[in-house]
Amino acid sequence: MAESDWDTVTVLRKKGSAAQSKSKQAVVAAQRRGEDVETSKKWAAGQNKQHLVTKNTAKLDRETEELHHNRVPLEVGKVIQQGRQDKGLTQKDLATKINEKPQIIADYEAGRAIPNNQIMGKIERAIGLRLRGKDIGQPLDAGPKKK
Repeated sequence: MAESDWDTVTVLRKKGSAAQSKSKQAVVAAQRRGEDVETSKKWAAGQNKQHLVTKNTAKLDRETEELHHNRVPLEVGKVIQQGRQDKGLTQKDLATKINEKPQIIADYEAGRAIPNNQIMGKIERAIGLRLRGKDIGQPLDAGPKKK
C-alpha cells in the first residue's frame, strides 16, 4: 500500500475542550493520562489529487468501442438560429429570456451541446418552434395536450 493517499489524523480530547495534535509525543502523553484518543483517516488530505487516473478511467481508455455523448443535431441548431432571428433576438437576448448563459445558446446552435430537455423546452417556448420529436421546426402548439 505504498500508493495510499490516506493521512492519519489523531484527535486528543480533554474533558471540556477539544485539542488536535499530530505529534507522537503528544499522543503518547495523552494515552498515559487516560484521555480519549481518536484516530481517523482522511483521503488526500491537504493535497489536490482530484485529477488522478483511477481504475475506471483506465478501463475506459482500454475500451475498444467508441464511447461519446450524443450531441444536438445541426438541424436543431439551424431551427434555433432561424427562430431566434425571426423574433429579432440575439443569442444573448435569448439566453437572458430563458435564464441561461449565452454560451449555452451558442453551443446549441453550433451542435456542440449535449441535449438537455429542460433547456430545449425553454428554447422551444421562447422561439415558438418545436425542437424535439418528428416535427422539428414546426410551430409550437400553445393549446392543452389531447388525451
